[in-house]
Amino acid sequence: MKNDLLLKALRGEQVPRPPVWMMRQAGRYLPDFMRLREKHSFFERVQTPELATEITVMPVDQVGVDAAIIFSDILVVPQVMGFNVEMQEGKGPVITNNIRNPQDTLHFLNTDVASDLSYVYEALRLTKGHLNNRVPLIGFAGAPWTILCYVVEGQGSKTFSNAKAFCFQHPEKAHQLLSAITEVTIEYLSNQINAGADVIQLFDSWGGLLSPVDYQQFSFPYLQRILSALKDRTQLIVFPKGCWHNLGQWAEIGASGLGVDWSMAPSWAREQAGNQITIQGNFDPSRLFSPIEEIRKATWDMIDAFGTRRYVANLGHGILPNVPVENAKAFVDAVKEYEQTSIAES
Repeated sequence: MKNDLLLKALRGEQVPRPPVWMMRQAGRYLPDFMRLREKHSFFERVQTPELATEITVMPVDQVGVDAAIIFSDILVVPQVMGFNVEMQEGKGPVITNNIRNPQDTLHFLNTDVASDLSYVYEALRLTKGHLNNRVPLIGFAGAPWTILCYVVEGQGSKTFSNAKAFCFQHPEKAHQLLSAITEVTIEYLSNQINAGADVIQLFDSWGGLLSPVDYQQFSFPYLQRILSALKDRTQLIVFPKGCWHNLGQWAEIGASGLGVDWSMAPSWAREQAGNQITIQGNFDPSRLFSPIEEIRKATWDMIDAFGTRRYVANLGHGILPNVPVENAKAFVDAVKEYEQTSIAES
């Protein structure tokens, strides 16, 4: 690997500067991605390995990030389980056959993960070839709780109140569904590793909607099962957005990295997470609308606060689609310039 900063940081090795990449970097804000979006629907891009590869490599070539993340979506898992997922303009993901009663959970337990998601594995193989070991390639999946939120609610939501109500009213069925999602996810991620993913990230985007007690019941145990199954095979990053209450648990169950959002101070995050796990984050994506000089200063301040050991520079959530490319590049460049600045000042 020509640039193995991310792998070294996740292993806890000394690095001259933190590695940098951005969640949702593959697409959204890049003009070349916009041109592809005009020609191809969302799932056409996801399910066509050549298009997914082209999009995945764009930020490596155009922005200079230290890792690529495969262009896909967390909702391919419910698709393979039999849910009908549509991307509707102005509305986002909509599941037209979402779970409406406890009996519905019985219909979504048979899958063919190897065959039905083969387009993801082919995209990973193609991308590995295009990258030619320049940077690591990240695969990913959604946490079982986050997937449950969508398949019960049927669409995005600020509260996912129907999903939470389902869990509280029918806990046995909720755990049955969570277990099914977990088993599919383990097989899916194992196949991603076989196809060339160097790192895996788990997105628990809606974990912060649960109380600390409920998180320990409906999310954490299932992530623990996934991490336990895969921790000996690759480096694993978990991003439990909004879950300030359990930062200290992740290293104990096999996570190499822990993504944190911008709602917590670096010193507090480090204190809670401990020194046996690499922290990733936590630049506010909206901060990328700042003047470039302010982006550079805020980035350096962030690295100063986290330190260069066991740290990956990233955003505290996905990059926003209307961020100027030059501002995204300024964030990446600031991390790379930190090495030169720290050397000059030492």
